[in-house]
Amino acid sequence: MGKILVVLTNTIEYNGTDQATGLWLGEATEFVDEVTKAGFDIDYVSPKGGFVPLDPRSFKYTDKSTMDIYSSSDFQQRALTNSLKPSEVHPEDYQAIYYTGGHGVMWDFPTNPELQDITRKIYQQGGFVTSVCHGIAGLLNVKDADDNYLIAGKKITGFTTAEEILAGKRKVVPFLNEEVAKLHGANFQKKRAYKEFAIQDGQLITGQNPFSARAVAKILIQN
Repeated sequence: MGKILVVLTNTIEYNGTDQATGLWLGEATEFVDEVTKAGFDIDYVSPKGGFVPLDPRSFKYTDKSTMDIYSSSDFQQRALTNSLKPSEVHPEDYQAIYYTGGHGVMWDFPTNPELQDITRKIYQQGGFVTSVCHGIAGLLNVKDADDNYLIAGKKITGFTTAEEILAGKRKVVPFLNEEVAKLHGANFQKKRAYKEFAIQDGQLITGQNPFSARAVAKILIQN
């Protein structure tokens, strides 16, 4: 079927605090479960490469498929221990890029020029740019060949301001995804807090919250 690049965070704590964060496990495993069953191969990349921490709160929402992937040597080695550096990625190899969430991404996804370049190249070659939850932070500042924001004029979704308040993290995150998305011209869509919701607009496929990873994968597979 092709290959998908999954983007993970290296951030281990909320900046300025001693609170642990990292990858929201299910946002990687649920997506990977769906697309690998559909025949796609997966590579994993992070802003720095190497070690990827896990948000401890995400273990409250595991199921058998998540634990099967989490316990596999492939995921442990290629995703959590030895994720690729952006410089090791060849964009022409991928049909899609998928940005996972977890609050850590708010600090290391938005301003990484290498990841932005990879995203732009995958998009320009006709590939899909996808994300779930806080992973939308990786799309907010990506620009196209004409120096316009990739999300401008597009229907997208991601972790909402209401969900950030409910999560109790409004005062510790560096910005609000919903606000920046609108500022950069996106037509931000949302449903009730923590309800599964994913949307496609052309080559962009985005999911609102941690419960939307499979929905993003299923839309991508249909394409």
